[in-house]
Amino acid sequence: MSRTALDATNSPLTDAQAADANRLIQALSGDQRTWLSGYLAGLQAASGEGAEPREHAAEPHTLTILYGSETGNAEGVAERLGEAALARELPARVVDMADYKPRELRDEHLLLVVTATHGEGDPPDPALDFHEFLHGRKAPRLEGTRFAVLALGDSSYEHFCQTGRDIDARLEALGGERLLERVDCDVDFEEAAEAWRRNVLDAAAAHVIEAPAAAVAAPAQPAVTYDRQTPFHAEVLENQILNGRGSEKATHHIELSLEGSGLDYQPGDILCLMPRNREAVAGELLEALRLDPDQTVASHSGERTLAQALRDDYEITTLTPAFIEAYAELAEAEALKALLAEGKRGELMDYLHGRHVIDVLEEHPLEGGVDAETLLGMMRRLQPREYSIASSHLANPGEVHVTVAAVRYESLGRARHGVASTFLAEQAEPGETVPVYLRRNKHFRLPEDPDTATVMIGPGTGVAPFRAFLQEREVAGAGGANWLFFGNPHFRTDFLYQTEWQRWLKEGVLDRMDVAFSRDGAHKVYVQDRLRERGAELFRWLEDGAHLYVCGDAERMAPDVHAALVEIVAEHGGRSAEQAGEYLKQLQRDKRYQRDVY
Repeated sequence: MSRTALDATNSPLTDAQAADANRLIQALSGDQRTWLSGYLAGLQAASGEGAEPREHAAEPHTLTILYGSETGNAEGVAERLGEAALARELPARVVDMADYKPRELRDEHLLLVVTATHGEGDPPDPALDFHEFLHGRKAPRLEGTRFAVLALGDSSYEHFCQTGRDIDARLEALGGERLLERVDCDVDFEEAAEAWRRNVLDAAAAHVIEAPAAAVAAPAQPAVTYDRQTPFHAEVLENQILNGRGSEKATHHIELSLEGSGLDYQPGDILCLMPRNREAVAGELLEALRLDPDQTVASHSGERTLAQALRDDYEITTLTPAFIEAYAELAEAEALKALLAEGKRGELMDYLHGRHVIDVLEEHPLEGGVDAETLLGMMRRLQPREYSIASSHLANPGEVHVTVAAVRYESLGRARHGVASTFLAEQAEPGETVPVYLRRNKHFRLPEDPDTATVMIGPGTGVAPFRAFLQEREVAGAGGANWLFFGNPHFRTDFLYQTEWQRWLKEGVLDRMDVAFSRDGAHKVYVQDRLRERGAELFRWLEDGAHLYVCGDAERMAPDVHAALVEIVAEHGGRSAEQAGEYLKQLQRDKRYQRDVY
């Protein structure tokens, strides 16, 4: 430790506080340290010399920016909001709902909430406790609290932005006063979020006591980063199919080079891919609408031909309620308009399921045609697709691996292809490049203590991050035991990464592995069935401090696994179902039960 470092002997801080302060100070630039010094001085001046410290972190003149994030989008918006507030000399703190102390809520004066909605209207996993507290009987009255909510969601789901709507309504019901009306954002959230950010900071500025102007330095220039607007073009090193001959699945192991990017990642992080539509699908649309593929159009990515815009820039397969609404009016399609009527949301979602844009065009043809500008205006931007990273950067420097199941099926008499999965499977040949960027996933992390045991549940491609976990633990020499549950249809053709698991079992990196091949026996057996069979031992592992991880399908697998875990804790822990559920909730609060489900 340097002579200037803080510790408990040369400061009023505890050892833990001093360690946190030292890490922060070392990470800051000179300008950032100057700003922080002035900001702290401003806080002291505002509170009075020698005043007793407040019990809670919230200050009357501080913006609290609270976020609930499952995929990282809400977190990113909240962090940029915090940076913009500080750039405007408005003191702000950005807090994950998972880390927020509910008792602080009664002391908030300016509260900005950015939250996603997960699945069918549920809060993101890290936001569950806050959401439950806010809607419970212990939530405080909030007269004197001004708030604003930005909700992120996906309009292709029935309960669009439901968590944001719930929080906004509840804050008002508790007596809070809106700074700004709630804004609901679809997957193309950037422009709406940027406008909300400007407007909400304008509204908040009137209620903030600013830090002394002389103490505030210009914010440091951000490092160059890769994102959906400026992805890194990664070279494909390997594209290998993992399934055996005769399998009904086509699962690809794809290795990409990160050389020259400066990108780094941890096990549990996410690779985001900017895909490309199939030219044949774009051609179908152009033919159905009798549009010129070579016509120049103004896309959000610049001027290009209409064919290029449909291939590279827009969702031309996924149907959304917004497209149906616009197209129903244009085509004067009464059947579509009926689906948009109040109370018909469920019927609308049923109609969207299994249909693509081309199906709507054929079912309700446009007699007068449509111009290219109107067509593009009805569509949303092509969204990045996310894949759990299947490699450790420590074990594979300069590389990132993903496990991709190519989606191919038939619907309404037409062959369908997953946009990103078949793009990778068919076009990501060695030597080609694909546009990618990384997203951190801080709620899906290996234990900090390398001697802590892990239980990993990952059927199908959900096993990908656990390959990364074991690579990392092997190279790092971690002493904690590892137990993997894996499932897929057939042992012979669908045992993904079989030789690697067998090697790790032989060498002691993987202590236990239980498998469930659902189509190999007279009765279907899934990972949740294996969990129940091993329930007594699994509960002992949890009682001894093991961390529990689940990755894969959010619709069926994750709820089924959770239900099995509740049964196991109840049976082997001598608890009621309600107590078992609370046991698992506490594991989640302690970051010992983490899920990456999609």
